[in-house]
This record gives sequence, C-alpha cells and structure tokens, in this order.
Amino acid sequence: MPVISMFYGVIVMMYFFDTDKHHLPHIHLKYAEYTCVISIIDSEVLEGDLPKNKLRLVIAWIELHREELLANWELAINGEKLFEIKPLQ
Repeated sequence: MPVISMFYGVIVMMYFFDTDKHHLPHIHLKYAEYTCVISIIDSEVLEGDLPKNKLRLVIAWIELHREELLANWELAINGEKLFEIKPLQ
C-alpha cells in the first residue's frame, strides 16, 4: 500500500485495485493507533476514525488536493505507480 503523503503524524495511503469494499475513490489514513478511510469525493468518513483535530486537517488537505487524489485513484485502480502529493504545511 503506497504512502502518498505524510503530515502532522498522519500517514496517507492508497491501495492498488481497491474498488471492491468501498466502491468509490478513497484514501486510507493512519495516525498513532487510529485508522480511517475517507472518500475523496466528499470527505465523508467511510470507516474508522481519527481524532477531531487530525480529521479537520485531513479534510482541508483533501479539499486542496482533490484533483491530484482523483488522478492517483485512476492510476491505483489500473495498478500503475502513484505519485506523492504535497503534505499540508
């Protein structure tokens, strides 16, 4: 599972061929003992949770990088190499 970004202790990942379970573009996140899956389209939490302050940061990051995330999603579902996305600063 490639890491596409990291910021403020949050690791952002995207699986290859990951369309079976959630059926829509999404990212996987890890922060300490937390894991979370969030929709790229509307920033909805699909599974898991994050602390509220980290979730707000991730949602802001998704808003800034939605087009890049969707481009990476297309690459991922085709099994192609993903590119890194600039972290939140």
